[in-house]
Amino acid sequence: MPQVLAVVGPTATGKSDLGVALAKAIGGEVVNADSMQLYRGMDVGTAKLTDAERGGVPHHLLDEWDVRHTATAAEYQQLARERIDALLAAGTPPVLVGGSGLYLRAALDELEFPGTDPVLRAELEAELAERGPLALHARLAGLDPAAAERMEPSNGRRVVRALEVVLLTGSMPGAMTAYDSRYETTYLGLDRPDLAERTDLRVDRMWAQGLVDEVRRLEGEGLRDGVTASRALGYAQVLALLDGTTDEDGARAATKTTTRRFVRRQRAWFRRDPRIRWLDPAGDLLQQALG
Repeated sequence: MPQVLAVVGPTATGKSDLGVALAKAIGGEVVNADSMQLYRGMDVGTAKLTDAERGGVPHHLLDEWDVRHTATAAEYQQLARERIDALLAAGTPPVLVGGSGLYLRAALDELEFPGTDPVLRAELEAELAERGPLALHARLAGLDPAAAERMEPSNGRRVVRALEVVLLTGSMPGAMTAYDSRYETTYLGLDRPDLAERTDLRVDRMWAQGLVDEVRRLEGEGLRDGVTASRALGYAQVLALLDGTTDEDGARAATKTTTRRFVRRQRAWFRRDPRIRWLDPAGDLLQQALG
């Protein structure tokens, strides 16, 4: 038995259910590696498992942060490693489950993150709000062309972070091509050929389960002030609906389009990792995972 198990892959592939089944089978506990499920109250839009769906398996790192909190991989790294180390010390296998690739690598690999400067970050966030991500990406390209090449120009949050690092240190660390593990880990990958249809159904289900009401409630708790949470899939689109800049059909369609684009980025990220053993979605996932 390895020290740690990690169930990874794009959204809507069934990672959460497999994580629960696997934890039950080996006497383990689940450690969340979905960046948005760390937020309290963001339940419907992140497909967070209910207590019943967790089947009695303890889940860690859910509902840690207020929606106004700005998340960082460095902060998650500290939280995750504390939980992983505590579980290992108790003889309990941690089962990390999630599709946030950088968070998984932060927890399980030997990665160091450059520091941050709150004043500079606030200035860059203000510039992002005023000028948009493409202008900041162009600025990044002028300072560090290689860093700009590695990220999507429309991903404002990543561009802001890259600019912050470049301005503080002079350059952005290179692409993460080395896989130096901190723990002995078995990586199990889930992917499906019908993900476009599955993600569309997932968005429709979230709407039916009350995503708009959830966003309206979280708006009253400061969601708009949350740099990270307010940009989450579905939440940003529903905020636009509440603003009146789109209608319900437009918000739902935009959520589907953005989710499909996100799935493509997740797939590309995880397919680069040679350590992942990909399971056959047509077979018995648990049996394959244990085999």
